[in-house]
Amino acid sequence: MNLELLESFGQNYPEDFDGALDCMSIAVCCQFNRRGTLLAVGCNDGRIVIWDFLTRGIAKIITAHVHPVCSLSWSRDGYKLLSASTDNNVAIWDVQTGDCDYRYRFPSPVLKVQFNPRQSSAFLVCPMKHAAVLVNVNGKHSTLPLDDETDLNIVASFDRRGMYIFTGNARGKILVLNAVSLKLEASFRVTTGTSNTTAIKSIEFARRGECFLVNTADRIIRVYESGEVLACGKDGEPEPIQKMQDLVNKTLWKKCVFSGDGEYICAGSARQHALYIWEKSIGNLVKILHGTKGELLLDVAWHPVRPIMVSISSGVVSVWAQNQVENWSAFAPDFKELDENVEYEERESEFDIEDDDKTPERPTDKEEDTGDVDVVTVDTIAAFCSSDEEDHGDTSLLFLPITPEIEEPEEVPWGPPGEQAEGTSLGRKHSPSEQNGRKRKKTKVIDIELENAPYEEVHPLMNPTRKERQQRGRARRPAKTKGRQSDPAYRPIKKQKFDT
Repeated sequence: MNLELLESFGQNYPEDFDGALDCMSIAVCCQFNRRGTLLAVGCNDGRIVIWDFLTRGIAKIITAHVHPVCSLSWSRDGYKLLSASTDNNVAIWDVQTGDCDYRYRFPSPVLKVQFNPRQSSAFLVCPMKHAAVLVNVNGKHSTLPLDDETDLNIVASFDRRGMYIFTGNARGKILVLNAVSLKLEASFRVTTGTSNTTAIKSIEFARRGECFLVNTADRIIRVYESGEVLACGKDGEPEPIQKMQDLVNKTLWKKCVFSGDGEYICAGSARQHALYIWEKSIGNLVKILHGTKGELLLDVAWHPVRPIMVSISSGVVSVWAQNQVENWSAFAPDFKELDENVEYEERESEFDIEDDDKTPERPTDKEEDTGDVDVVTVDTIAAFCSSDEEDHGDTSLLFLPITPEIEEPEEVPWGPPGEQAEGTSLGRKHSPSEQNGRKRKKTKVIDIELENAPYEEVHPLMNPTRKERQQRGRARRPAKTKGRQSDPAYRPIKKQKFDT
């Protein structure tokens, strides 16, 4: 497909439901790689399912954690995958082999992890009720500075090029830190029109351009330009270039993302499975995508190049895309679509090998200059290039080879029958490490120690809400009972006195 033609026709946002992906377990989070060819889905049983998004098939399953996977992040080249689990563990995986290179154990629950967009040797971790931590692959870590030591509800994110780290707290203060020296470069406070502040829930950057969005607790999505924020310096007052909200229902937003070209913004509702799409330049609402009623949204991801979105609700991965309408006149302008068969009338000399009525061409003295056509050099695709990179040789991982698995090798019809008794590959099942012809790499485990970390906190995914607690209480209570006193199972046993 010619990616340069995608932006030329029609709107660039999904319009309708386009199927679901069955991960064979309950999906929790998802993330596209930089090219959009692979989709990683984290499940509640600790597995990571990697989908080949072009064929909509499972390319690899990594048994990553014991507890649910709560956050995922791809490296820039796509060879490494960063995952976080609700058991306070963070791991780096080799996508091709499925081996775990490093495993980091944190003292408190981890809410979000993110690779540096330009360096796979550093990543950002947002622990629960603790300052964000910048971790190097070898285990060295640095705690990001705070604006207020008492406010520990921190969200953080790298900018598009990994040069700065943007952090936000519950009092509406956003700090811009240098990603190398962690020095404060700029800061500003998000206000609600008056002097009141609002909590920062998430910060997301566009893949193209200098814009980023801030999702706040006042249910308004604000879009800023990072260049203007840096120009204002410390304690600046940059104005948002756009504000988006649901004026009718006052919806609280669960997840907000940019489109691949940065021209649209999608926000998922925290109350229901609904996706709102706005045009960034104008700020108008262009589309609302509704999923199944009664389901709650968990995560949303927009394809890096194409107008396709993926959402997760009730453990199911839903795909949203455009309606594909066949238009044959685009290939042949004189093409006519007929409702019924019509007898065709052949024109004179229409199918003749040589046209007798054709006027002879006059010979021209100037010969056309036919140059050599280069069919070897591969031109770079503008959708995948960055303006600040000189090296255009891209070696990113696009696809994963799929090896067929033979469930019953004894019943394979080919090969001499004597081979099965000799213990060859057809006679017995090999372990996964023997099939790949190698031994699994030993994982390096690193303990990360954080000062004043909350050790007894429970991850939000593991902590049930009030409504879920009520439903579980009703399910556990026996039928035809009105509480502990009327249920004989809960009645205290009367003490009996015995004569000694």
